[in-house]
Amino acid sequence: MQLQFHQVRYFLALARTLNFTRAAEQCNVTQPALTKAVHKLEQELGGALIHRERHLTQLTELGKMILPTLEEIFAAAEAVWLQARGYKKKTIAPLKIGLVPSVSAALITELLVELATIIPDLRVDLRETDANGLVAMLLDGEINAALVGDAVELPERIDRWSLFEERCVLVLSRKHPMAGRTVIPLPDLHEVVFLERLGCDVAGRFKQACFADNPGPNVVHRSDQEGHLQQMASAGFGAILAPEHAPRLPSLTAIPIEGDPVRREVQLLAVAGRQYSPALDAFIKVARVRDWTSALDKLRHSSGPASNNDNVRKTDAQGAGSLI
Repeated sequence: MQLQFHQVRYFLALARTLNFTRAAEQCNVTQPALTKAVHKLEQELGGALIHRERHLTQLTELGKMILPTLEEIFAAAEAVWLQARGYKKKTIAPLKIGLVPSVSAALITELLVELATIIPDLRVDLRETDANGLVAMLLDGEINAALVGDAVELPERIDRWSLFEERCVLVLSRKHPMAGRTVIPLPDLHEVVFLERLGCDVAGRFKQACFADNPGPNVVHRSDQEGHLQQMASAGFGAILAPEHAPRLPSLTAIPIEGDPVRREVQLLAVAGRQYSPALDAFIKVARVRDWTSALDKLRHSSGPASNNDNVRKTDAQGAGSLI
């Protein structure tokens, strides 16, 4: 069996659009050429990949099954091409990424290491601000891509891709009176002194979900620096609401909140229609096919147990990402 690179590319475009005309336009080929290439791919794989109906085009079960694998193959093949072109040109490849405060850089470090192996001259610039600020920076060309939480109103010029969903947990000192619990009941949150992360992007949702009949969480101390908040929490000044993936000091522990009332979806943003640099193109492709479930599990384990029932390894982790 011999899979042609252009056949895979055409099929992936068709799987995204479910429209032969739009897929052909994206691939800059004629519709008959795209249809012929997809048909040859089906012959190579021994089965139909697309249900062809007049007003409705859908993937077959075989098409759905092989789609993730073909995406990985295509991303890997493009990575090889990028590596060869980068070696030939010897050019610097800048990549400017924006993060909201609740998204830790720890999420993308392994991904960036992977990119650095195929783009030797990669230069990464990380920026942090709230979601609205990141959208403005995207449109102005100050950053190339951004990772934000959900519930963000986006202009039509911004493309978004959902990466993963995760819960928020309570992070506090291992000497805190609640540190021995496996879960924090909602009523007990009223007794907690909170450390607030300025610019928190889920603070409103947390207050609505957990303090509907109360003035709100008892916020006593604030900072715009994650390191300061973690040091204060470690000293016993209060607790932080943080995404479960966020790295933390070994003196801190993370405990789930009853019912997981605060969950959020992390999304990748880029400007629609703007020509991608090789570095940005590779970053988006690798991020979209990444096994985020495994990546999040690895981060949670490296930061210590999410509750006292979790038997996982503890390491010294520094990071960013607290919310309240």
